[in-house]
Amino acid sequence: MLPFLSGFILAVILVVPSLVLFYRRYRTRLHSSDARPQRRFEELAKLTGGLAHEIKNPLSTIKVNLKLIAEEAPPAHQDSPRWLRKIAVVQKETDRLAQILDDFLRYIGKSELQTNPVDLNELVSEMADFYTPQARTNNVTIRLGLSDVPLVCKIDRDMVKQLILNLFINAVQAMPSGGELIIRTRMSGRNALIEISDTGCGIEPDKIDKIFDAYYTSKSGGSGLGLPTAQKIAIAHNGSIGVDSQPGKGTSFTVSLPLGDD
Repeated sequence: MLPFLSGFILAVILVVPSLVLFYRRYRTRLHSSDARPQRRFEELAKLTGGLAHEIKNPLSTIKVNLKLIAEEAPPAHQDSPRWLRKIAVVQKETDRLAQILDDFLRYIGKSELQTNPVDLNELVSEMADFYTPQARTNNVTIRLGLSDVPLVCKIDRDMVKQLILNLFINAVQAMPSGGELIIRTRMSGRNALIEISDTGCGIEPDKIDKIFDAYYTSKSGGSGLGLPTAQKIAIAHNGSIGVDSQPGKGTSFTVSLPLGDD
């Protein structure tokens, strides 16, 4: 049973990047054609998203069955460290696969914005409070510096929260031995800026142009979709993400979003 499950999980882990590659290549081809690209984008997202859902659906059943296997195994197996270790490995990989599929579905998701006026100071403060316990478990201290004036933008609150969370996760992954996560907001002309900096290992100059490519990652445990998804959300809001990094000192991401509540 366990070898079969392990093989299934490995096969799906190999399939998902292929889905992303297919999606990106097809999208590029549509950009170069004049054949109603928006409609075809939607068809492509529906196709690949449906396939991802079909892959994801059995995972819940697998997780339940793993639990039953562990509970109903013969006493000799229940007391076997090797058996328990195998169960734990498959459970961990199942959880990781579910996360990969969730990240993929967010990445290809249609960017339909439900916008409302939001003060970014309030939103960033809320996300910092939310993420503080997780940061502490990774020996990371959060430093927060908010603008003295409200920074009201018309945004999709949930999507921008996801953008910020992805950048928090990316920063903490860059500091495996702990460090500081520094979060600032400020105004720049007609834009609001969110600056998220870490004191981690930094990014090598020859790699910095690749960090927004789907499935590019240099971090253990990273899905390679966090930064591309964050960039996609920023662009959907007519904004942008910039990056500045010094190897050995840390990295800073700057999110720029248009100010205004209309």
